[in-house]
Amino acid sequence: MINLKIKSSIFYKSSSNPDELPQTNKPEIAFIGRSNVGKSSLINMLVQKKNLAKTSGKPGKTQLINHFLIDNKWFLIDLPGYGYTNLSKSAKSKIISVINDFFIQNKKLVLTFLLIDIRHEPLKIDLEFMMWLKGLKVKFVLIFTKSDKINHKFCEEKVKFYLEKLQIKIKPKALISSSFSKFGREEILREIGKEIQFGGD
Repeated sequence: MINLKIKSSIFYKSSSNPDELPQTNKPEIAFIGRSNVGKSSLINMLVQKKNLAKTSGKPGKTQLINHFLIDNKWFLIDLPGYGYTNLSKSAKSKIISVINDFFIQNKKLVLTFLLIDIRHEPLKIDLEFMMWLKGLKVKFVLIFTKSDKINHKFCEEKVKFYLEKLQIKIKPKALISSSFSKFGREEILREIGKEIQFGGD
């Protein structure tokens, strides 16, 4: 069992296209989800810093690929969300292009966490994104966020119901988390540890 501990985390750089990505051999772990799913809060909870990833009550805060260097060994990547409703058509198009290029061209990505708000029913846009990742053979794990917003004893039932409703030919691993209570942190770090133990420069 890999017990990953994060000792240092720093902002490394922001990029708007694959040509600007860091040119290293360090393994990368990406986080992505729909707008306002709690991605930045989850990242801050994992690294135990309040403002490493910028949080905002306004959806669409993250519109670039943000690289954070963790323990000088691997990159945590905060990707733009998808499914914005309050952005211009050109801005939405730009974000879609950034996301597509990242996944299609990235050779150092070892795991992607796809975040889902545990309060929501399966949405078409999430299902389509899962199938797209599957088509690219991108390894991903679901993280159900904001578990503190519902009765804890119903969380596992909610996740089970969600996975049953997917009705697609994939059975992604699913974790439950809460940025507020830090629930699920060790499980997420364990998944990361399993993927990066053989990576690095």
